[in-house]
Amino acid sequence: MSNIEILKRLYHNYTKKYLPKILLSVFFTVLLAGSTSAVAYLLDPAIRLLFIEQKQSLILVIPGAIVLAFTVKGASLYLARIIMIGVSEDVRRDIQVDMFSSLINADTRSIDNKHSGKFITNLTNDVGMITGLVSTVILNLFKDSLTLIGLLSVMIYQNWKLSLIAIIMIPLASYAARSLGKRIGKVTTQQMNKAGTFNAYLIEIFKNHKLTKIFQKETYEQKRAVEYIDDLKESSKKIAAIFVRASPIMEVLTGLMIAFLIFVSAKLIAKNELEVSNFFSFLAAMMLAYQPVRSLATLNISIHQGLSGAKRVLPVIDDRPEVQEKENASELQILNGQIEFENVNFKYSTKETQILNTINLNIPGKKMTALVGHSGAGKSTILNLIPRFYNSDSGDIKIDDQSIYNSTIFSLRKNISLVSQDTTLFDDTIKNNIAYANSKASNTEIEEAAKFSFANEFIEKLPKKYDTIIGENGVRLSGGEKQRLSIARAILKKSPIILLDEATSSLDAETESKIQKAINFLTQGRTTIVIAHRLSTILNSDKIYVINKGSVIGEGKHDELLNTSSVYKNFYEKQIKKT
Repeated sequence: MSNIEILKRLYHNYTKKYLPKILLSVFFTVLLAGSTSAVAYLLDPAIRLLFIEQKQSLILVIPGAIVLAFTVKGASLYLARIIMIGVSEDVRRDIQVDMFSSLINADTRSIDNKHSGKFITNLTNDVGMITGLVSTVILNLFKDSLTLIGLLSVMIYQNWKLSLIAIIMIPLASYAARSLGKRIGKVTTQQMNKAGTFNAYLIEIFKNHKLTKIFQKETYEQKRAVEYIDDLKESSKKIAAIFVRASPIMEVLTGLMIAFLIFVSAKLIAKNELEVSNFFSFLAAMMLAYQPVRSLATLNISIHQGLSGAKRVLPVIDDRPEVQEKENASELQILNGQIEFENVNFKYSTKETQILNTINLNIPGKKMTALVGHSGAGKSTILNLIPRFYNSDSGDIKIDDQSIYNSTIFSLRKNISLVSQDTTLFDDTIKNNIAYANSKASNTEIEEAAKFSFANEFIEKLPKKYDTIIGENGVRLSGGEKQRLSIARAILKKSPIILLDEATSSLDAETESKIQKAINFLTQGRTTIVIAHRLSTILNSDKIYVINKGSVIGEGKHDELLNTSSVYKNFYEKQIKKT
């Protein structure tokens, strides 16, 4: 996408709707330009009429006019800026909402392929640069352009010969700014990429701080952090240096111009072609024009920064998920909850090897089916395909003879609960974490779900009970307590299909027993697919599938598989040794 296309996109999608406010701001910049020009112009009659001709009748009028001009100038500048600040914050909000909407609906594959820290940088830093493009650039473009036009008009009115000299400065300043603008865009992109990497690093450090301490890596991580910070510092220095580089260029150009103007003015005054009052009015206009010329000269830099941010943000907003429902998708109707895999193949885009090879499963409704196999066999991938976290590469998955690819995603996921071994909780109250499954649930329903999951046993012992904040990902809770909350959340959803990645091996016997009872309640009368780690779960399953290297190599009940599957027999014997 070219820079022109990006600017058109930002206008049509984000600024066009605020055009009335922008035009109102432009109106105030017209007043600003007029009042600034009036200040310069009024020096001519002030010097000529009050100091040279000494007309006492105007001794209050002209100073009063100057005060009025400055008042209008200050008020107009304030109102123009405050309006554009509002517009820019509205634009920031719109872009962030669009970006978050894209991220929250993005494929699991897309989220997995990029670190969350880089998304945070896109949402904050990069959007901030686009906001600067909208607010600063639009305001300064109109404000400084109109002011410059007004001041140039005053200069031409006072003496057109001197004005030609002043006008030469504008293309010189523009040429200098153009080269700086290209440089700033490149450096800004580098800085934002480094900022994203640094954010990703910080998230990893805060998440794994216990690991850092136990392996005594504080010094090592300190050195790594210093390297990231130094990289960011150097990038920031480069950007700041490019910005300030414009100042000496402008100062030199202005100095040369003023010196030459004084030389020419002295010649013109000596020839009676220019009056002193005209010269001071011209000089005031020229000095006041310095700021808008300088601002317009550096405007190119701000534009390139904003475009640099847009080039990273817009692709995220435009990213369309692969997992989409068909136009004529129908509501999934669950009757028995029978699930069928028909010749399903799958591989992750980031991996060359096939993860699932022609998988055929017939999972009976309202019963428990166990998936058994070594780590990396493809069991979790099978679970992830059912709620369409990923699309299979080929084949079909049906629930009660309805293809999940012909069903709406909402109706599909509404009927599925997932209890993963990687328990995910929010830094919120216990009540809100359970109610995440059903925001309309009453307090009684939430407490019942906690009771059936045995979570109420530890909740009632807490000072604030259900209003207790549990910390980031439940850091203030034990592993067993977190799992019970996760089960309570699934119970509250009351979905007919349960996907369960069983993980109780690290828990003590009493906690494991309670969690098993909670799971039994959760799965009772529901279609359950469990990645089995425990011997009791395997023995209690109505059907068992043995998965090895992405293929189904055995199916049946426990006794059958002991005789027909060497892999299952080996797995079973290892479980016996553990117990």
